[in-house]
Amino acid sequence: MLPNLARMGLQLRRLRVDKISVRLKHQMPENLKKVETDKDPEFSAMVLYYYHKAAQTMEPALIKEMEKYPHLKPEERQARVSAILNLLGSVSTSVEVNFPIVRKNGNYEIINGYRSHHVRQRLPLKGGIRYGLDVDSNEVKALAAIMTFKCACVNLPYGGSKGGICIDPKNYTVDELQTITRRYTMELLKRNMIGPGIDVPAPDVNTGPREMSWIVDQYQKTFGYKDINSSAIVTGKPVHIGGINGRHSATGRGVWKSGDLFIQDQEWMDLLKWKTGWDDKTVIVQGFGNVGSFASKFVHEAGAKVIGLKEFDVSLVNKDGIDINDLLEYKEEKKTIKGYPKAEESKEELLTAECDILMPCATQKVITSDNAKDIKAKLILEGANGPTTPAGEKILLDKGVLIVPDLYCNAGGVTVSYFEYLKNINHVSYGKMNSRTTSELIIELMNSINEAFCQCPSIGLPEIKPNKKLKKIRECTTEADIVDAALQTVMESAARGIKQVANKFELCNDLRRAAYIWSAFKIFQALESSGISQQ
Repeated sequence: MLPNLARMGLQLRRLRVDKISVRLKHQMPENLKKVETDKDPEFSAMVLYYYHKAAQTMEPALIKEMEKYPHLKPEERQARVSAILNLLGSVSTSVEVNFPIVRKNGNYEIINGYRSHHVRQRLPLKGGIRYGLDVDSNEVKALAAIMTFKCACVNLPYGGSKGGICIDPKNYTVDELQTITRRYTMELLKRNMIGPGIDVPAPDVNTGPREMSWIVDQYQKTFGYKDINSSAIVTGKPVHIGGINGRHSATGRGVWKSGDLFIQDQEWMDLLKWKTGWDDKTVIVQGFGNVGSFASKFVHEAGAKVIGLKEFDVSLVNKDGIDINDLLEYKEEKKTIKGYPKAEESKEELLTAECDILMPCATQKVITSDNAKDIKAKLILEGANGPTTPAGEKILLDKGVLIVPDLYCNAGGVTVSYFEYLKNINHVSYGKMNSRTTSELIIELMNSINEAFCQCPSIGLPEIKPNKKLKKIRECTTEADIVDAALQTVMESAARGIKQVANKFELCNDLRRAAYIWSAFKIFQALESSGISQQ
């Protein structure tokens, strides 16, 4: 026990520290405080709310880290931390471009496009381009911010960006869409908003390899005609012009892998009172587009039973499980899952149906305070961006539900986009130089061991054969195999970091806040060490 005077002095020092903390503590902006209870908040407000909530939790640790500068006073350390945290909570650059096009019928139309850069201190930036009538400045800014955290979460050296054009692409011909894409590209190039070393777009909602190939071509014919890395101006390109094998399935694979890293971890399954593994788990998936279809495929192949699929025009259920590979073949032929004969169409709201795992892989804000209390799933894998509102999340966390958040769960796409970017600037395909050598090395190593045993027949040892894991390494020779293996490595590394943060800050099942802290710590260190504020 401390002497009375010493104890009183310690209490006074603590009181002074507490007063400083109260006076200088990172504050949730006033306009975001209502987000926690709002039934239908703006997506941009949701992203900023989640960030500022994480910033409040991590601020004391960041101030402690500033003790490495002994010449700074406590209030100066606090001010430095606050400055960088506030910078992370704002978009550094945002532009709106407006340009005319001539429609096929001869009418003129003004097209509105947007591009936002979140943290421009980390170049190049990374973020998709989407086409939709809901595209506006606020949404693009929010998506740029979440891209910064998403990239940092999976340890990619990118800042975050996002862009979009406010159109419904179904109302335009292919020629008109090409004109719009090329004009939008030029407007951004003139403002130095995109480029291989500045900002590297990718496909997003209603865009794909076709639009990316138009952007590459436009750049190479204009600003990039002398740029040896011109094909690196975008990712998600067709393979024959610098794209990468494995990109199409990457986001869905990442959704499965992120879930797998928690489902195979007994410590986290104890939280749900589950056994590890997929074999006894039932799954419902919302959305059967690119992300949902591949996520469904991989969890099905891992042993889970996909008992329900919810699309915009139909819901399918089969309590014995749906054969996803068979359904994919049906969809490829019919262009829809409607009418699939091996499952029943249902009018039930599948988001709240009985299941173990729910995978929202479609749109934003589908889990809210209205339906969260009725959700039966104990594990939610967020394949979509922003499927859960803060109010809905609070209800789920209080119920003990484990939510693997979007900025980690659906980061598979941007991770493989990074691999494509590296392929473009290195000017060589993955595996082209060494995959065959590695495969032959394993084969000859096994042959050598067996030949050595043959020289000692008296021992009578059986032929040595590679185990399953060694066979997988030996057969990992194609670019798609290598990309898949690298993606899984990246997801595993990020999962370890998120789990460590959750344990360090005693966040229990609040994985979203853990992921934001894990990401923001790395961005903070990058900005702080780059001299963003004076030492």
